[in-house]
Amino acid sequence: MCTLVTKEAPDFTAKAVMPDNTIKEDFKLSSLRGKHVVLFFYPMDFTFVCPTEIIAFDRKLDEFKKRGTEVVGVSTDSQFSHFAWKNTAPENGGIGNVQFPLVADLSKNISRDYGVLFGGEVALRGLFLIDKEGIVRHCVINDLPLGRSVDEAIRIVDALQFFEKNGEVCPANWHKGADGMRPNADGVASYLAKH
Repeated sequence: MCTLVTKEAPDFTAKAVMPDNTIKEDFKLSSLRGKHVVLFFYPMDFTFVCPTEIIAFDRKLDEFKKRGTEVVGVSTDSQFSHFAWKNTAPENGGIGNVQFPLVADLSKNISRDYGVLFGGEVALRGLFLIDKEGIVRHCVINDLPLGRSVDEAIRIVDALQFFEKNGEVCPANWHKGADGMRPNADGVASYLAKH
């Protein structure tokens, strides 16, 4: 899995529930070209770990937007299930009015194309960072019981944008505001000498 890193993100056109609760019949991933995209998959609506992740992404959505990054969620549920879940309050098992698209993958083709389809039925917790040109630059896939860190997703966006702007690479445990290093032996030696 994660064999998509460095390759063009598989495009798709699918039904999606949009931030304003309309159902878009032809949401296209490639319509987001020119922006960074965090595309994440989750197993199923009306479950237990999934709402914690979706609400966590929504709570940090301004942080992604500040970075020119769109967030898109995908599961193998229908657009009608997404709509019902969005229109159910969190205290009643819903996710509330999250402000990013939720894509319906009833055919399971999107999950299959991204290598996250599990047991032919649901998506594993895959997260893909796609750059402005549509290239997958990062991927992480968790098993069903393991929730993701939204802060780590933001850190990876920061690292990619730092590299794009400065041409320097980001060492282990790098965070925004920290030093990068030149991608050569002298850069590594210099960085390690300082840290």
